[in-house]
Amino acid sequence: VAETFRVIQGAMSEEYVRTTQGVFQFELSGDEGGTWYIDLKTKGGSAGSGKPPVTADVVMSMSSADFVKMFTGKLKPTMAFMPGKLDVKGDMVLAMSLGKML
Repeated sequence: VAETFRVIQGAMSEEYVRTTQGVFQFELSGDEGGTWYIDLKTKGGSAGSGKPPVTADVVMSMSSADFVKMFTGKLKPTMAFMPGKLDVKGDMVLAMSLGKML
């Protein structure tokens, strides 16, 4: 999980932050679980462990194993959401925009 967030941090661009304008909080269970975030609202963007620096627009709950599968392209977000492996609270349109980053 930590490595995935390092990759996400490295993949951020000013353009992506400007066009997304959202803060995502992940509540992960299992190995390396806990609270993680991706901030695509503040200048430059950021990602890491803990609560986001500003209030999250979207909170996603899932297992850490499914999170890694989703961000490595082995699990489509819709395929995680439909059977209940992924719980999304907040701005659903914004949540779907995160799919572009995958």
